[in-house]
Amino acid sequence: MKRTWKVGELAKLTGLTVRTLRFYDNIGLFSPSAFSDSGHRLYDERDIARLHQILALKELNLSLDEVRAVLSGGEYSPADIVAQQMARVKETIRVQQKLLGELEHVSSLMQAKESLSVDDFTGLLQTMKRSHEKFFFERKKSWESSLDRLGEFLSDEQEE
Repeated sequence: MKRTWKVGELAKLTGLTVRTLRFYDNIGLFSPSAFSDSGHRLYDERDIARLHQILALKELNLSLDEVRAVLSGGEYSPADIVAQQMARVKETIRVQQKLLGELEHVSSLMQAKESLSVDDFTGLLQTMKRSHEKFFFERKKSWESSLDRLGEFLSDEQEE
């Protein structure tokens, strides 16, 4: 007989919440392979392998839509995923190097006990702002997508 896990057991096993697993099911990303006679979701080893793929792709900062596309054999090949991740890392490094340069400039002025100009401060603040905006823009896209789906999920729940 094939081993299966209920949603709560799978949540404990993976460290995810039951809510997350149900959300993935609702959006069609990760669904159980079977249901018990009483309607409980049942997951098997194939399901756990798919969940592992989903979590690994999310670790690459892919959105849930991008994860779905990869798993469905759609628009992303493994080489595309690696290239996309490399581009994101390079851009992050570029922005952080610029911020580091600004900080080093301000630090050297401070150590030399020179007065800092308004331009020194505003340059540093603008670079810091761009650094944070870049990070939060990436996260915001992912959060908005998830929040949209969560809103749809909650609407569906209220209708039932």
